[in-house]
Amino acid sequence: MNTPAIIVLGQNSVVLGKRIQTGLTNATLYGLDRRTIDVDVSFANFGETLRSLFTQARPIIGICAAGILIRTLAPLLTDKRQEPPVIAIAEDGSAVVPLLGGLHGVNDLARQIAAALEVQAAITTTGDLRFRTALLSPPPGYCLANPGAAKTFISDLLAGATVKLLGNAPWLADSKLPIAADGQLTLQVTERAVTPAEDCLVYYPTTLAIGISSTISPDPVTAIAHLQQILTKAELAPAAIAGVFGLASHAGHSGIQAIAEAFNVPARFFEPSFVGQAAERAETIAIAAAGAASQLVVQDQDCAIAVALRPLDANTVGRPQGRLAIVGTGPGSAEWMSPEVKQLLHSATDWVGYSTYLNLIEPLRTHQQRHDSDNRQELDRARLALNLAAAGRFVAVVSSGDPGIYAMAAAVFEALEQDAKPAWQQIAIQVAPGISALQAAAARIGAPIGHDFCVISLSDILKPWSAIAERITAAAAADFVIAFYNPVSQQRTWQLDKARELLLAVRSPDTPVVLARNLGRAGESVVVRSLSQLSANEVDMRTLVLVGSGKTRIIQQRDRAWVYTPRHY
Repeated sequence: MNTPAIIVLGQNSVVLGKRIQTGLTNATLYGLDRRTIDVDVSFANFGETLRSLFTQARPIIGICAAGILIRTLAPLLTDKRQEPPVIAIAEDGSAVVPLLGGLHGVNDLARQIAAALEVQAAITTTGDLRFRTALLSPPPGYCLANPGAAKTFISDLLAGATVKLLGNAPWLADSKLPIAADGQLTLQVTERAVTPAEDCLVYYPTTLAIGISSTISPDPVTAIAHLQQILTKAELAPAAIAGVFGLASHAGHSGIQAIAEAFNVPARFFEPSFVGQAAERAETIAIAAAGAASQLVVQDQDCAIAVALRPLDANTVGRPQGRLAIVGTGPGSAEWMSPEVKQLLHSATDWVGYSTYLNLIEPLRTHQQRHDSDNRQELDRARLALNLAAAGRFVAVVSSGDPGIYAMAAAVFEALEQDAKPAWQQIAIQVAPGISALQAAAARIGAPIGHDFCVISLSDILKPWSAIAERITAAAAADFVIAFYNPVSQQRTWQLDKARELLLAVRSPDTPVVLARNLGRAGESVVVRSLSQLSANEVDMRTLVLVGSGKTRIIQQRDRAWVYTPRHY
């Protein structure tokens, strides 16, 4: 189950929320901004926050009226098989009402919360009440193979039919089901691929550990087809696979990753010292994953399969492939952060970044470990992130704006090339774009980059001023709109004035200049000046300076000015 989110709308509910939180694993307390304090995450928009959590499959525990939860989530209710648990709790803790997520353990979660509050959960599911088990939503480690047959099956049970149990499943054996050796219905628990009869529900336990050696084909199609052929020949059900396992040195193997994705299971990896002698052999890896008491049922040079005594939680075995996501959070406003970036930040185990940027997204942090550093330590920050990922962590390297524009993406790839550590080659790397300060400034003032433009950093820390001056002169002569990043700092105060001099040599003194500061943050300001008025006294490192071309215009609309550059010359 994903991390539960406890939603409170007023300070009176915070104490109850914390009480519920102590009884759940890794639950996060969300509080309405300006109405609550001392919560894990503050939110301003209830509907947006609730729907975002729902689409992330996060269990939602709302300390509020059931109606507001139902109305807010109603547009998303399309498939009950995908709905996470949603529970409404009375403000005084007297009622715990499961609303959604019957196929994902909502009743069990409601009972757990009710026990902590010393009340009775309002369970309304007939089969759950009578048999103390939900046949449609088996516990973690089991998969119902034929849910389409469950409706009639449960109806027959409620009408008085008995059932026989084939296979081992304590959650069924210990229930109040009418189990009899000669039952009219059948519950079958097996790793074998079977075709269920109409009067039989089949559950596949996740007991199969797939050990994969480095000899597996790196071609995804070939690797997947090879394992599928093995499963078919051995008459094993793909749904019974707990995970695929290999050695840490092969974590980046495309064939292994393709198999994990195709069968929707985790890929986990061992150090050779853990596996022992013959660590490269697929059967040795499979046995290490499934446990010493497991049974090896398939031996193949590339893939071996072992059956564990009980369902495996692959996420507790070995370690995952390290992941590194280089994300751009936008200029500062949460509304300008992409859903992809929000999801990566939520899923990450570690955040690495400049302290100021991490502070901006701190309200989104739940379980993540922060690794703060100074703004100038880009390569050291990149190396730290790569080392964390190489150890199996999921690391988000945080940049403001877009990570590929004067930000951390280049630093990560530079460190990757310079140091060339073998362990880094196994890391899965992705870059998630963000809205740049340039785009945000342009949007605030109109359309100044409607035609050709360029971006120049005025910082001479990483390149000489002579190179910067050459680029300014060339861009001015070519009549580009120019965006200046890093225009002024405490140590650098003269570069912007010098840039203005270079521009005035070829540009009109009346050329529009936009000064956009603290975009999307408190204290935002966007002002328009002429090139002759441009002064470093109005600018700092949080300001983007946008200098128009010879065609850029200022127009008035009622009581405000817009700046734009025509698309045609």
